[in-house]
Amino acid sequence: MALFTRAHLVETRRVHEGGIISLRIDSLEAEDGLSVTREVVEHNGGVVIACEHEPGRVLLVRQYRYSIDKDLLELPAGRIEKDENPLPAAQRELTEETGFGASHWQELARLYSAPGFCNEVLYLYHATGVTFLGKNLDFDEETEVLDLSLAEAWSLVSQGKIQDAKTVAGLGLLSNRCNSL
Repeated sequence: MALFTRAHLVETRRVHEGGIISLRIDSLEAEDGLSVTREVVEHNGGVVIACEHEPGRVLLVRQYRYSIDKDLLELPAGRIEKDENPLPAAQRELTEETGFGASHWQELARLYSAPGFCNEVLYLYHATGVTFLGKNLDFDEETEVLDLSLAEAWSLVSQGKIQDAKTVAGLGLLSNRCNSL
């Protein structure tokens, strides 16, 4: 069985242009003539904030997610708007969702959310030097802010109570960072 690696694009068909995502269907052909179709979800990218407001403590938000019809516990996160840089997006999202702002920011990682079908990149930041500014939620958002120790948060991951992949990755990176300092 041959591996289908790199191929040249034969045709792109755009099937949806939305406000959050777009969908295209690409027809590809390899040098050996093998053809394949790929469906690609296009997304501007997102930001995830591991906000350590006190050493060893992290802010999480509980919010309803329509696509799965349930509340999730997550690190604060959000979309990068068209032509917006990741850091200002992270700063905006932290305040919108938690009411907190931070004076120190460090990028921890860049993650692909679902590279099998989506080009979204998530920029994961560590935020410290935190002060309360007041929430500024989008009109369709509602969040409950939780202040947990990293150990408590990781315990929720182990118990299956935190199921969001970006949050699991962020908590793991933050825990590793804090344990190696």
